[in-house]
Amino acid sequence: MKKKKQSRRESFYHAFCGISELIRKETNFKIELSCATLALFACGIFQVSRTEVILVILCCMIVLALEAVNTAIEHTVDLVTEEYRELARWAKDVAAGAVLLAAIGAACVGAALFLPYLVEWMKK
Repeated sequence: MKKKKQSRRESFYHAFCGISELIRKETNFKIELSCATLALFACGIFQVSRTEVILVILCCMIVLALEAVNTAIEHTVDLVTEEYRELARWAKDVAAGAVLLAAIGAACVGAALFLPYLVEWMKK
């Protein structure tokens, strides 16, 4: 059966529905979104440079995007099989590991960026 081609408007609608589902149903996404919000507030508080803000936004978006991909992989694997399979476990673990690597990288960037500002702020 051939599916009707979506309009650009419909594609955006479905993408926003997916983001809405992530925010409503995925605890890890909520945590990561909260951390991203805090990082952006820290950019404003410490008045970091435009380049540093861009770096923070990029790190946050990479983590959030990977969490969305991880969730999609987990749901797809669950759709394909309900029984335990080693390859299904492996796919889920690797997808979760990708999110963890990105989050560790983002945390390292955040520490390298904000620690000097925090130290300076504490000296005042």
